Amino acid sequence: MKDNARVTVDFNYMMEKSLGSKGIKDCELNALAPKAAEAFEYVKKNRGRDDLFMGWTELPYNQNEIISDILETAEKIRKKFKYFVVLGIGGSALGPIMVFNALKHLHYNELPEEKRGGPKFYVEDNVDPVRMQALLDVIEPEKTCFNVISKSGATSETMAQYLIIADVLKKKGVFLPDNVIFTTDASRGNLIKIDQSFGGKIKKYVLPDGVGGRFSEMCPVGLLPAAVLGIDVKEMLAGAAYMDKLCSGKSIENNPALACAVLQYITMKQGKNINVLMPYSDNLKLMADWYCQLWAESLGKAVDYDGNTVNAGTTPVKSLGVTDQHSQVQLYIEGPYDKIITFISVEKYACEMPIAHGCEDIPDVGFLGGHTMQELIQAENKATAYALMRAGRMNYTIKMPEVTAHTLGQLMYMLELQTAYAGALLNIDTYNQPGVENGKKATFALLGKKGYEEQKKEMDSAPALDNRYIV
Repeated sequence: MKDNARVTVDFNYMMEKSLGSKGIKDCELNALAPKAAEAFEYVKKNRGRDDLFMGWTELPYNQNEIISDILETAEKIRKKFKYFVVLGIGGSALGPIMVFNALKHLHYNELPEEKRGGPKFYVEDNVDPVRMQALLDVIEPEKTCFNVISKSGATSETMAQYLIIADVLKKKGVFLPDNVIFTTDASRGNLIKIDQSFGGKIKKYVLPDGVGGRFSEMCPVGLLPAAVLGIDVKEMLAGAAYMDKLCSGKSIENNPALACAVLQYITMKQGKNINVLMPYSDNLKLMADWYCQLWAESLGKAVDYDGNTVNAGTTPVKSLGVTDQHSQVQLYIEGPYDKIITFISVEKYACEMPIAHGCEDIPDVGFLGGHTMQELIQAENKATAYALMRAGRMNYTIKMPEVTAHTLGQLMYMLELQTAYAGALLNIDTYNQPGVENGKKATFALLGKKGYEEQKKEMDSAPALDNRYIV
């Protein structure tokens, strides 16, 4: 891989040399070098461990056999079906829709069939009844392949979606295994039971034991939808492997993911509790959604490994350049010093789109003629980063040569590694999610799920709402 196709990180605008007293000193980075090296070694030592949910680290290398099967299945789906729908939530949905948005035409579903070259694509990542009805209004279920993604088959949202779709297919006389693919556990869980009720005829892919939902895009969870869309999944994995190689050193000078983690760690300790991701590309808009889950669920933890109450983590915020220069950047430049902004910049867009000459008698408009939209968006990106720096606001830039399957694989893997290193620096469990589980249990109780009767009693006995506080 040539260096000009490499994703890089520029953190000059984080440092004292650019920001003066508001920047990070070189001596601060140097002082953290041993701790950063320990974080690196922790991740390296535990690579691939299923019991620690670090199986995602090996996904770029251990899927050759499954890729062949996925490509074969994807080709059959492309020939047979008019629509492909993912039923899932969280990482099972955010990953596939992010990659779709990044690498396919921004109006893919509106393109004529000969230009799409594959089925229309939808991801149902909520249980809003209006959303489900809207999907049913635009697809023909009997001409649709549904990919149900849930490791346990007990994810309430995904299984509610499944029950609705299964009923629709049954009423249309469709044999479920003809139109459904499961991505689930290898041998247990409710989707396995459902498959057994159909004589084991449903096509299944395995969500590996050591891979949590937010780290699952580069296993069958994300690879099957991407392959159905004609995306080069081998290149995506190759990009991840390339970034893994770039991050093989234990110092921030030669490990971009570790550098990003250390920068975030230092700013956390300074009290900067908002972490903004701002891509300057509509294709990468949903990268911020995917990243928000990755960062928030991984690092938002009450206690560390030593049992200390730490309430760790920073709040991830999604933003889009240039759009949010007109809605959020005012706050970033003149509001509280509580944020760190990460830009994603693209050096070469898929097209340039020249800006026509005109309105030469109006200087405020005429100067744009003869430039391109690529020049304009890149100039606004650089100008925003510069303006933030001049105001003493920390920001750094992840630079992508262009948005391809390979560079997207690099970016995803770098952000995953950054998150893993940050968790190690904070001495927390990066891979559990007890806060989410408590909410799930309360939902089960409210809906009368067997085994949650005591929780229902507890909720029913909670203090009544005071009408004085309802306005």
